[in-house]
Amino acid sequence: MSTRRTLPPMASVAHETEGAKLHAPSAERNAGPITDALREIAPETGRALEIASGTGQHVVAFARAMPGLDWQPTEIDAARRASIDAYVAEAALPNLSPARPLDATAPGWGAENGGQDLIVLVNLLHLISTPEARTVIREAAQALAPGGHLALYGPFLRDGQATSEGDARFDASLRAQDAGIGYKDVAEVGEWVEAAGLTPPGTREMPANNLLLAARRLT
Repeated sequence: MSTRRTLPPMASVAHETEGAKLHAPSAERNAGPITDALREIAPETGRALEIASGTGQHVVAFARAMPGLDWQPTEIDAARRASIDAYVAEAALPNLSPARPLDATAPGWGAENGGQDLIVLVNLLHLISTPEARTVIREAAQALAPGGHLALYGPFLRDGQATSEGDARFDASLRAQDAGIGYKDVAEVGEWVEAAGLTPPGTREMPANNLLLAARRLT
């Protein structure tokens, strides 16, 4: 199995708190709006997989708001898995499991994690290359059960352009650190989603110029 690149140092800011827990200010800000958006597409019951769960702040919010789903967080980074597990233990929710290691940019994980009714990916596509992003989407589509939903949240280009000066600067800073990464165009991502066998994604505007793309596997 291949190993995902180390994320750029500016890409994912998290601070140490008590014990193994890490705190990401952006996760605290956007957990509520993402949870609200997911509740509109999530099934009442089933299996839910979060890819690249980061600190663990998001998945606790998701599991608390959608108790009929059994949530499985995943993360490639050991320190962040420890943070996720600390949040999971603190929350003590019956529908939330400890983190599992997963490199979502590596081929093959979709078949190994099949039967998912909901797969959620937050703020990763702009931090990996285009080939890696296409692999993530292709494998996620394979992991979905018939009728399952894929939700992709993050910043995107629209018609090849950033939607704010702040986004343009952040995108440029990412590309300066690694020319292979950076914001993906929403139309192009939609093409990748359809090529993976999912429905054309619906697009929901989110705070801070972000988007949530939601698609479904029909068969």
